[in-house]
Amino acid sequence: MDTKSYLTALETVQNMYIDGKWVASATQETRKIINPADGEVIGVVTEGTREDVKVAIQAARRAFDKGGWQESKARDRAVLLNKIADLLEQRVEEFASLDTLNNGKPLRESRYDVTDAVNQFRYYAGLCTKPHGVTYDVPDDIQAMVVREPIGVVGQIIPWNYPLVMATQKIAPAIAAGCTVVIKPAEQTPLSLIRLFEIIDEAGFPPGVINLVLGAGECVGAELAESPLVDKVAFTGGTDTGIKIMKAAADTIKKVGLELGGKSPNIVFADADFETAVDYALFAIFSNQGEVCSAGSRLLLEESLYDRFVPELVARAKQIKVGPGADEESEMGPLITAEHMGRVLWFIEEGKKEGATLLCGGNRLTENGLEKGYFVEPTIFTNTTPDMKIVQEEIFGPVLVIQTFQTEEEAIELANGTRFGLAGGVFTSDVAKAHRVIRKLKAGITWINTYHPTFNEAPWGGYKQSGIGRELGTYGYEEYLEIKQINVNLNVQPSGWFKKRQ
Repeated sequence: MDTKSYLTALETVQNMYIDGKWVASATQETRKIINPADGEVIGVVTEGTREDVKVAIQAARRAFDKGGWQESKARDRAVLLNKIADLLEQRVEEFASLDTLNNGKPLRESRYDVTDAVNQFRYYAGLCTKPHGVTYDVPDDIQAMVVREPIGVVGQIIPWNYPLVMATQKIAPAIAAGCTVVIKPAEQTPLSLIRLFEIIDEAGFPPGVINLVLGAGECVGAELAESPLVDKVAFTGGTDTGIKIMKAAADTIKKVGLELGGKSPNIVFADADFETAVDYALFAIFSNQGEVCSAGSRLLLEESLYDRFVPELVARAKQIKVGPGADEESEMGPLITAEHMGRVLWFIEEGKKEGATLLCGGNRLTENGLEKGYFVEPTIFTNTTPDMKIVQEEIFGPVLVIQTFQTEEEAIELANGTRFGLAGGVFTSDVAKAHRVIRKLKAGITWINTYHPTFNEAPWGGYKQSGIGRELGTYGYEEYLEIKQINVNLNVQPSGWFKKRQ
C-alpha cells in the first residue's frame, strides 16, 4: 500500500493486533489521532482497556509456554527478523511520511529513523545466531556451563518522540532472544507501529508471539507493569512515569528496563573548534524540536569564550526554519500536542520569573500558516543559576539554558548537578582534558567533539534517575535473556557424603 492509500485507510478505525488477529477494543471506544502541525484529525484508533491487555498477555504467555516459541531456533527467528527488515526497507518513504504526519518531526529525521529501524532488525537477526554460552574448567569431574534462555513474556511501552524506531529497538532484541511481546505505543503516536504490525503479520509470525495493544498508560501500561504473567517490562519515557512503573512491577518482582529522562550537559571549552562547537550546540538541543531524552539542554560555556560564542549561537538559532515536518525545507517541526506545548511555554515563563535572561525565542509561532499547529520558537536563556527549574527539570522542548564555568573542576561539578545522568558532550582540542572530563561525567552516553550520533551496536542508557539497564547492542540483547548455570556430572557414582548404614 502506498502512502496516499494508507492515509486514506486512516479514515477507518485502526485496530489492535492480538493473537495474530486485528481486533477492536472490548468497549468499542476510540481515540482521535491529531496532526501536531495543524491540529487536524488524521486518524481514529481503537482505545484499549485492561481487559484487552489481559487477553494480549495471555496470548503471549500461551505462545511462549505452549506454542513452541521458547523452543524456536535462532536461525528461524533470524529469518523472520530479516523479512521484516526487507519489507520495511521497501517502504521507507511511506513510514517516514507517516511518522512525520503523526509526530511532527521533519521528514529528513523521519527517514533516518526508518532506516535505523531496518538496521536494528538486521543487526539482531545476525546477533541471535551467534554463540552466547560459556563453559568452565572446574574440578570434581563436572562439566560446568552457562546458557542463556529467553526471559519469557515482555511488556514494552513506547514514547511519542520516536514512534517507530523506539519500538523496533525493543521488539528486535526481544524476538531475537526468543521472548514473546506485548507492546504499547504512546497513545498520541500509534500510526507507524500499527503499520509495522501489518508487516509483522505479513512476515508470518506464529499467533501470540508479537501483540499490539493501544490505549492510555494509566490502564494499558499499568496492566503490563502489574501483571504476574509478564516477566519483564521495558519502558522509555519520563522519569516520573518510570518511577510509577518500577513501583507497580515491584509486587511481582519482574525484571524492569527503564530508559528515562535527561538534562544533559554540553561542555564547551575555550580551545574547542569554534564553528563545530556552535553547530553542535544547536543540533544538540533543537533537533527533533528538543523532544529528545538525550538533548544537550544545558550548554556549559567556559567564561572566556562567552562573548564570542553566545551572539553567534543566538544569531544561528534565529535562522532555524520552523514549519510543518512535511515541508522539505523545515528544520524544526511542531511539538507533539497542545498540552505539551503549554508545558514548554510554562517552563519558559518560569525561567523569566526566576530571573534568567531570555536571549531569543520564548513564544508560540502563529504566523505564516502555523497558527493551528503547536510550534515554539528556538529558545535560549542565559544568566541562569543551578537551582532554577529550567536548569534542573527536563523541559523536553526547544529550550536551551546556558551556564558558565572558569575551571575544569567547576565544569564537572555543574555537569553532574542534576538528578539525571543520561548523556553529555565535551568540546575541546585537548584530548587529555576531554577524556578526563568524560570519565568524571555521571552519564551513560557521552561524546567528544560531537553530539547525538548513536549506533545500534553500542549500548544506550543512563546513570542516576535516567534509568535502569541498557538498550541496543549486545547489552540490549542480554536484557531479554536469563542466565542459567548447568552442571553435568561426568563420573556418575554416589557422592558418599552420608554414610550408608545397614
